[in-house]
Amino acid sequence: QLQLEQSGGGLVEPGGSLRLSCAASDFPRFDGTLDDYTIGWFRQAPGKEREGITCDSKSGSTYQVADSVKDRFTTARDNAKNTVYLQMNTLKAEDTGTYYCAATSRTLCILSAPFFESWGQGTQVTVSS
Repeated sequence: QLQLEQSGGGLVEPGGSLRLSCAASDFPRFDGTLDDYTIGWFRQAPGKEREGITCDSKSGSTYQVADSVKDRFTTARDNAKNTVYLQMNTLKAEDTGTYYCAATSRTLCILSAPFFESWGQGTQVTVSS
């Protein structure tokens, strides 16, 4: 099964930036690559449900961003490294939470956790002065 290894995160002041990484490995197919997967990013604040924030379809035809992070968060893929990134700018206290990357072999983008089959381990982001 596809493995997702996250890195990045930490403590940042309001208005600051962070970049999270999510490296994919153990592709089910011997010639599998990140291009075979639709990638989503989610976050979960204490006491709240997991929120889908971005989705980038494997076909490249669909890109979704939640209103809560629009114009502040962007994603990027480095297919040579089988890694996706979540760039977070102008961070706010309400962005605090555990962030997860997720992957599905489906083509569509649906910002809902059950839609995704593989998950990273999560990484903590704390925005505080």
